[in-house]
Amino acid sequence: MKKFFFLMAMAIVALGFTACTNNHDNPTTEPNSETAVEWIDLGLPSGTLWGKCNIGATAPEEYGDYFAWGETVMKQVYDWSTYRYCTADGDSLLTLTKYNTSEAYGMVDNLTILQTTDDVAVDVASGTRIPTREDWEELLAGTVAEWGTLNGVGGYCLTAPNGNSLFLPAAGSSNGKELVAAGEYGFYWSASLFTDSPDDAWSFSFLPGNHRIGSFGYRSDGQSIRPVSK
Repeated sequence: MKKFFFLMAMAIVALGFTACTNNHDNPTTEPNSETAVEWIDLGLPSGTLWGKCNIGATAPEEYGDYFAWGETVMKQVYDWSTYRYCTADGDSLLTLTKYNTSEAYGMVDNLTILQTTDDVAVDVASGTRIPTREDWEELLAGTVAEWGTLNGVGGYCLTAPNGNSLFLPAAGSSNGKELVAAGEYGFYWSASLFTDSPDDAWSFSFLPGNHRIGSFGYRSDGQSIRPVSK
């Protein structure tokens, strides 16, 4: 329900979009020798490099795989009954068993950033991880974001002053047994817990004409992951 209201609000303010015309095949950094992952240098102050593709994809416009927050494998069903770090009784009564800051949600451990054992990006290459909320904020502050298409796939293009750009396809999200809003919306996990409501985590989300970092849906949803390296 939380995601439904977000989608409605985003749709109301989306008045149009600017096509992205940048060349997404500009040379970037060399592929990682361990896994052939390609990293894009956007000239960010932290020196963080962003992956050219989503985890599970082999091209920037491919959707790739979907993961619940803190899980490292894909599933057939994405809901609380299958979520790794909770016990659930139906859709409304749940007890979180890890990454929780509120007694109202279950066992409190005050962990707010994914540990390496729960970070699916760690296995991609040495030094690779899921971006934190701060990484996403730095990316948006250091680039110009526009809705556009790459090889016919809609998504967001983020272009840096150095001329390099990152394309994030609108891959939708996995809820229950369904893939929702693919081609229309993008949902990208961060590694940061949403502490005000710890049944969720921070995400970068977008649709044509609007993008933001916030709390959308639930940790049990399957969202895209774009890895970073530093």
